[in-house]
Amino acid sequence: MGLKTFDRGIHPEYYKELTCSKAIEKAVLPKVVTIPLQQHAGAPCEPLVKKGDIVEEGQKIGDVKAFVSAPVHASISGKVKDIELCQHPNGVRVPAIVIEGDGREKDWGAGAARPDLSAYSPEAIREAVREAGIVGMGGAAFPTSVKLSPPKGRAIDTVLLNGCECEPYLTADHRMMVEEPEKAVFGLKALMKATGASKGLIGVEENKPDAIEAVKKAIGGSSEITVVVLEAKYPQGAEKMLIKAALGRKVPTGKLPLDVGVVVNNVGTAVAIRDALVLKKPLIERVVTISGNAVANPGNLRLRIGTSFEEALSQRGGIKKDAEVEVLNGGPMMGVAQSTLDVPVLKGTSGITALSADLIKPLKYGPCIRCASCVEACPMGLMPYRLGDYGRAHMIEDFKGWGGISCIECGCCSYVCPAKRPLLQWIRTAKLKSRAKPAPTVK
Repeated sequence: MGLKTFDRGIHPEYYKELTCSKAIEKAVLPKVVTIPLQQHAGAPCEPLVKKGDIVEEGQKIGDVKAFVSAPVHASISGKVKDIELCQHPNGVRVPAIVIEGDGREKDWGAGAARPDLSAYSPEAIREAVREAGIVGMGGAAFPTSVKLSPPKGRAIDTVLLNGCECEPYLTADHRMMVEEPEKAVFGLKALMKATGASKGLIGVEENKPDAIEAVKKAIGGSSEITVVVLEAKYPQGAEKMLIKAALGRKVPTGKLPLDVGVVVNNVGTAVAIRDALVLKKPLIERVVTISGNAVANPGNLRLRIGTSFEEALSQRGGIKKDAEVEVLNGGPMMGVAQSTLDVPVLKGTSGITALSADLIKPLKYGPCIRCASCVEACPMGLMPYRLGDYGRAHMIEDFKGWGGISCIECGCCSYVCPAKRPLLQWIRTAKLKSRAKPAPTVK
């Protein structure tokens, strides 16, 4: 029998070999960090500190009472240098707290509790996750505490841990499963207890045999948790694709995983939950893959939130000399190109990818030849060529009428287009415009 997977999708070159066998390294403590108050889906935080304040590592420095949000914490100890607008990796400017470090580092292991879930009620787990500022660390950055609080009448029977990491170049989750599988499994059990789910699944693609072996060993004889080995195909790690592949359930258009009894979380998120419960440690650092053919020494770094991309790259030898490069927040399929390296690592930054000109598509593109390659590749069963045209022409109502809001922005359409049309870029523009509030009318 074939491996479990979903319909359509693509098989790009993965380039995982650059970093998949390299152990996670602890980055040098940054001298300055920039902590944006908006690092998650939902309401932005308000500052809880002011310029000149002394802050401790792990101290909450931003929060808001809104349900869909997550607090932010100081990733280093030091002095609040400023509260100002900073460049966000998604291209906008947002308020941020700049901290100048004093060089001190907290020993989180000193106050570690015994890893025992019986001491936590579901409510206590949800509260700890919320207070730790944990969000989805696969890129979406949706507040995890909200996922763990489904509306009344919505029963969750399965928690699905996403260990696919199907994006080319990125191997942060892979290395965590190899090096810290017990933490991931503990985090999964905490997620199950918080949601009342009786079953836990860990989806891992077949191209990560060492991770599969390590996770199975960490699970031991548990009958509640199993590993699901999936075909290596992009975008296997997208929520709806993963649910279809692992459980055979289809999430209806306009619905969420909880509508089919599932909560999906990233491997890194599970590890962060374990640290929040056992170490009382908020989300102040994460593993980031620094890779690409323009990086001198690709690898995986454990970086403090707020570290600049420039400093992160410098700790892997920087950009190769005389290279014409494009630096992306994320991987080459869904990543966002950066106009400056003076942007901070966020909770959702899974990778920093630097590619040389020979791996970047040309800016020129041709007319659509109606080959339907994009239709055949689209995992959502949409018509990207038409959606792209509507987005380019700003025909937002037509875009929505043809299901454009259902696009998961995986980039399969742009990847397979023989005319090199930037379909994903046009579709993203249309989605942003469709969400924009209309300007108030002047009477």
